[in-house]
Amino acid sequence: MTKGRKTSFDERVEIVQYCIAHDHNYAQTAAKYQVSYQQARSYTVKYEAGGIEALRDRRGRTKPLEEMTELEKLRAENRILRAEKERAEMEASFLKKLDEIERRRG
Repeated sequence: MTKGRKTSFDERVEIVQYCIAHDHNYAQTAAKYQVSYQQARSYTVKYEAGGIEALRDRRGRTKPLEEMTELEKLRAENRILRAEKERAEMEASFLKKLDEIERRRG
């Protein structure tokens, strides 16, 4: 059994084309491209369900603003505001500590 490996977008497209051309033979495709059976099957199923763009690796990327729903936009704004508040609180705490240290010296 072959372990899975990282593949580029172009490799995934090539894997899917080969798999479809060979009657969805996932085992043969996995062996030829040195990927796991599950990867070969997954890429083919994704392609058949969502087209070539479904093969892109979108992990770790945020949605563009125009694709977000109103709720998602509000949640994103809420996260930003919380981060800004936390930063301001840390800054105020730091300044208090600095002032305390300076008073002790002088």
